[in-house]
Amino acid sequence: MRTIGIHYPKQGEMAFKDLGEPPALKPTEVLVRTRYSGITNGTERHALLAEHGWKVFPGAHGYQCVGTIERVGDAVTDFAEGDWVFFGQYLGHRGWHVVDVSMPNGTHLCQKLPDVADKKPFALLGVAGVGMRGVRRCRVQPADNVWVAGLGLIGQFAAQSARALGARVTVSDVDARRLSIAAELGAHRCLDAREPDLMDQLKAQGPYQRIFDCCGVRGLLDDIHRAQLVPHGGVIGLLAVRSETTFHWSMLHTTEASIEVSCHFSLDDLKVLIHFITEGIIRVDPLISHFVGIEEAPKIYETLRDRPGELLGVVFDWAD
Repeated sequence: MRTIGIHYPKQGEMAFKDLGEPPALKPTEVLVRTRYSGITNGTERHALLAEHGWKVFPGAHGYQCVGTIERVGDAVTDFAEGDWVFFGQYLGHRGWHVVDVSMPNGTHLCQKLPDVADKKPFALLGVAGVGMRGVRRCRVQPADNVWVAGLGLIGQFAAQSARALGARVTVSDVDARRLSIAAELGAHRCLDAREPDLMDQLKAQGPYQRIFDCCGVRGLLDDIHRAQLVPHGGVIGLLAVRSETTFHWSMLHTTEASIEVSCHFSLDDLKVLIHFITEGIIRVDPLISHFVGIEEAPKIYETLRDRPGELLGVVFDWAD
């Protein structure tokens, strides 16, 4: 079992730190040995660069761990030694985690994984959970017309989640590679956001009962308003992190539409995702751009800081 973790000692820098050996367990705790962990590209980069209020250093960031349970406390009944689990609390990348599985309403975010050979795709279950929660929170229904703006990991999973729930999904991005992946993963219509007539193309196929901002581009809400893309009762879901948001009051007043913010995920979202993943309806493998040993983390975080467009799904292998 590795006894290191990743932290940001100061703005723009990543480093390893020594965790020491795990402590003795309390009766309701389990010890999880990390096998894989996934980078949360947006959140971790914002924290690394001290954006959107993340200004506390040193700090540990990230919420995607796949591991095996090494020990269980005397009062634990739902987990056993040897179980493969996903753990989604916001504690960062660590060689081991101690989890109190008695936390109410599943807030421990420790979920058993299915018996499949390859567990590494579940290391992106956290960002997938953010996409799924946003789609469920905004009440996507079968036959809805949905537009997802931005095809980072959360946008890719929001698009797949909306399609899995029966929606017709249009996506847009400035990156041709990400558009190609979205098409492979089942998006019905893929639009290049660099095209000057993007709004005209969207309007021709609109309006959209649900619009998901997964890019955080300034002016997006103004564009939605001017193109009249929101119908009566529509919802704009803001999944990308923003420091502040402005919008035209009349965009919502006359349509009785709404703007909603969604972040993170619940244990129930994870269970829904695992169902769709094991059924092959939502796919993860095409989104993994980098699968590397944890020793390569410094290079990955340098890329995340300086050239984030080169990364999509990053999974660390914690094998000894």
